[in-house]
Amino acid sequence: MLTHNPFADLFPAALMQGYVILMVLLVLGSTIFDTIHKKSAKYFFQAAEKSKKSQTRSISGGEKTSIAVKTAVNEVMLSSEFCNARRRIAHLLGMYGFVMFLIATIILIFSYPTSATPAPALVTGLWHIGALMVAVGGYWFWFFIRVDVAAEGNVWYKIMRADLFILALLATTTFALVWSYLQMNAGGLWTQIILALFIISSTTLFGTVLWSKFAHMFFKPAAAFQKRIQEADGSRANLPAPADKPAQFGLGIKREPARHY
Repeated sequence: MLTHNPFADLFPAALMQGYVILMVLLVLGSTIFDTIHKKSAKYFFQAAEKSKKSQTRSISGGEKTSIAVKTAVNEVMLSSEFCNARRRIAHLLGMYGFVMFLIATIILIFSYPTSATPAPALVTGLWHIGALMVAVGGYWFWFFIRVDVAAEGNVWYKIMRADLFILALLATTTFALVWSYLQMNAGGLWTQIILALFIISSTTLFGTVLWSKFAHMFFKPAAAFQKRIQEADGSRANLPAPADKPAQFGLGIKREPARHY
């Protein structure tokens, strides 16, 4: 199964490639619109200008580069913001699995769309393994980490708009794996039904950026970088104390620290 290219001779190459390009344009367009609508870029620029007024030291270009590298490694590649080890592992499985699955899909469709050009086992293997990683991390998160009935009353079937991304991603990778298996072993009506569901779920995933948390992955590194810059130049030290730490001249009420599940 790992050496099977499910896209070979599926549809005309131009049709499959046009679909991928359309999905990319949808993501880019929706992310730009989301940035303008929510004024995310404007917020970051305003926050940067505001922090300059309270900074205690200036940062050189070399230090900014070092901070950018640390942000890319810790917050992006290692997801160090997750204090819960189980949630971090589930997130990393989903993130790296999605990247592998997405890149392999693009390579298979643009470089090996027909059986006349057999795809390398490495690429087809990454496509299947990436989808499996997303499924493992996603289902683990949905059924065992996200659910906390005792503390929050959340159950697995309680769905909100913010869950659209993870559910569409899980559906896409799950249907992709089932479709590939059926295509190799059975064929027939069920293969066509699962293929249709795979296309619908992937279109939902990339076409609903405005309503899901998809665009969050682009804003998260920028916010983490800005935070590290403020910590380095001293401007963050002038921010109010976190809610879990009692203020020096407050009412003397000690807040219960936030719990992370």
